[in-house]
Amino acid sequence: MSPGAEQSPADPPEANLNASGLPRVAVTMGDPAGVGPELCLRLLAEPRIGQQCVPIVFGDAELLHRVARQLGLPWHAPVISAERWSAEWSQVREPAVLDLRRLRAEEVVPGRVEAACGDAAYRCVMAAIDAGLAGQVAAVATAPLHKEALYAAGHHYPGHTEIFAERLHAPRSCMMLTSELITCSLVTVHVGYDEVPDLLSVERILDVIELTDQAMARIRGRRPRLIACGLNPHAGENGLFGRREEQRVIGPAVERARAAGIQISGPASPDTAFIPSLRQTTDAYVCMYHDQGLIPVKALAFDSAINITLGLPWPRTSVDHGTAFDIAWQGLASPHSLFEAVRLAARLAV
Repeated sequence: MSPGAEQSPADPPEANLNASGLPRVAVTMGDPAGVGPELCLRLLAEPRIGQQCVPIVFGDAELLHRVARQLGLPWHAPVISAERWSAEWSQVREPAVLDLRRLRAEEVVPGRVEAACGDAAYRCVMAAIDAGLAGQVAAVATAPLHKEALYAAGHHYPGHTEIFAERLHAPRSCMMLTSELITCSLVTVHVGYDEVPDLLSVERILDVIELTDQAMARIRGRRPRLIACGLNPHAGENGLFGRREEQRVIGPAVERARAAGIQISGPASPDTAFIPSLRQTTDAYVCMYHDQGLIPVKALAFDSAINITLGLPWPRTSVDHGTAFDIAWQGLASPHSLFEAVRLAARLAV
């Protein structure tokens, strides 16, 4: 069965581990015109990654060869054709490339928004999801998509999170950005500010609190300490600002979480929730909208934060940066975020 075909439920977890017990991690190439290809090449050449997992880059071998030649990057990883994948995936014991051949590599222009690149990136993600569903990989890590290219190709998703949630029929999911310095989960993500209040509900906020609590318990190895941020300035000043979101939805969600044994405080005033003294005693923040969480994360941990989609049947992580079209194929992009995303995916998979 090809990686893009409909597949059966996942095999037992042991199936996606190699003979040494290392998890196989699908790594999607991202937009071919961005920095994803060069980051994947550096990942394949990093020996320390191979000691923790078996990364398999889902992408286009010809495009990767082109980027490797241009930048003088080494590449010794074997290439598996899409036609051979279903028969050979279980024998993959070292970093490799799954050649999906979804574009004309010679026509790709680095830094240019193209529908063909958006479609190729989307097809790589779908192939990785299908490999996860089939139990062929234990986790997925993704290089960045370009949303304009994705939309130009007819795939109308705000980002990876929504693609994974829809394809996997996740009953609940959320985005979490995590680092050693700060972790934030988002109740709403890629929507306009005027839409946020109507998207907040007790049930949605409670879902994000519970998912965050479970994920951080896994990462920290103990019961985490959480803070839920308010929506309005000063957490609404007891209803003076906003539409009493803190009293109507955020506060009740926090109370229900506490009643279930989760260690969480709030709603906290967003302008003081992230001060150093509170960060030292907080494992994760539950934020009501995108920039409420992303501004402190990127200010404090731009090069080290990892994006995790919570609520999926297996781990999905991603870099916390974009396609960086301005420096694509120039050898300037740091691979650190992708390295850390793959490491965390492998860690959460076993």
